[in-house]
Amino acid sequence: MRLVMQYIVRPLPRYALALIAALLFAVPAAAQAPAPGTVPRVFVMTMGPGDLVWERFGHNAIWVHDPRTGADLAYNYGMFDFAQENFLKNFIQGRMLYWVAAFDAGATLQHYAGMNRTVAVQELNLTPAQATELARLLAVNELPQNRFYRYDYYRDNCSTRVRDAIDRVLGGRLKAATARVPAGATYREHTERLTAAGAADIPIFTALMGGLGPAADRPISRWEEMFLPGALHDRLAELRVPDAAGRMVPLVREETEAVRSTRPPAPAEEPNWLAGYLAAGVALGGLLALLASRASRGRAARFGFAAVAGLWLLFAGTGGWILAGLWSLTDHGIAYRNENILQLSPLALPLVLLLPVLAYGARWAARPAWLLSAAVAGLSVLGFVLQIVPGVDQANGWIIALALPVNLALAWAARRMAADLPARAARPVAPSRRATATA
Repeated sequence: MRLVMQYIVRPLPRYALALIAALLFAVPAAAQAPAPGTVPRVFVMTMGPGDLVWERFGHNAIWVHDPRTGADLAYNYGMFDFAQENFLKNFIQGRMLYWVAAFDAGATLQHYAGMNRTVAVQELNLTPAQATELARLLAVNELPQNRFYRYDYYRDNCSTRVRDAIDRVLGGRLKAATARVPAGATYREHTERLTAAGAADIPIFTALMGGLGPAADRPISRWEEMFLPGALHDRLAELRVPDAAGRMVPLVREETEAVRSTRPPAPAEEPNWLAGYLAAGVALGGLLALLASRASRGRAARFGFAAVAGLWLLFAGTGGWILAGLWSLTDHGIAYRNENILQLSPLALPLVLLLPVLAYGARWAARPAWLLSAAVAGLSVLGFVLQIVPGVDQANGWIIALALPVNLALAWAARRMAADLPARAARPVAPSRRATATA
């Protein structure tokens, strides 16, 4: 199934027609009057969060009205297609290709209204030369030979492309005003905040927090923060620029809420779920220790330990190999040097076999199971200790809280089950062939 974002052109609802008319025909009192019928008008459309994980961060587009043709085109840099050739391979390798495409602005409003997503429209107070140049750049960028770009979740996405296009025609004023101003947040904190709306988000939240490396913990500037469409919206609203006469004026001439959503607003703070992750880790570790202590005396305990330990170890070991692959074999720079590999260790994968068979009494598995589980637990403790070392204190408390109690419990379980194995029966002594003297 093709999942390219598409806009189906249907008769526009009255609110969309009224909005377009109001935006295009309103003439601000303070605005200069350029040569009629020649200068495009430029708007930034900022869309609120949606349901899917890649929609949680919002979206944006540049809307250009061409008075010569009457065309209203919304340039959207967020185009991708699951059916694209080598999509899965490129996704895994961090080499996804996105592209820009222009859609009818009215159909775009209707599309997001149908998804119950807020759309804010800001008209930019550009000079005639800047507006004309931006319209030209966008049209050239949309040509087949220019439209594709290598996507990066944080550093080169649909929002940073909009930011860069506007900054280019402003002569770098947007970057100059924001590049040295701290945002007061990190990429990880914004990701936590926007992907943790409720309990149903825990699986994807855990996967994202497990996959982000220390690069996500670096404090970012307001310029970098504009990977979020909402942040770009706010920075545009704050910026003042010189007009054609050299006077400083607000960059945003007028703002309109084109579509109002009934969704709750995006969370302002990241969730405080650390205690919950720790409780889950302690509960799982305690269950494994209890089952291991009874494995030698009951079939149900043996089966329970083998099932629970096997599932955790499959999750942890597979996760460890994925983290190793992201670091060494892909272009996902945000995942490099990820200390979560100390909590979700590739060494856990052989234990998927070793610990269950040890629970069922396989003596040959005792030594390798103990050595591997001790190594996994030791690496997990090391990852915890590194939290106090400056420079390597990755913000991965969620994963440590979940994994460390389980890894320690599995090491204890391996030792306990090995000690509970029945003593090896002594071999019978063969009778001596020599005759013995009798009294």
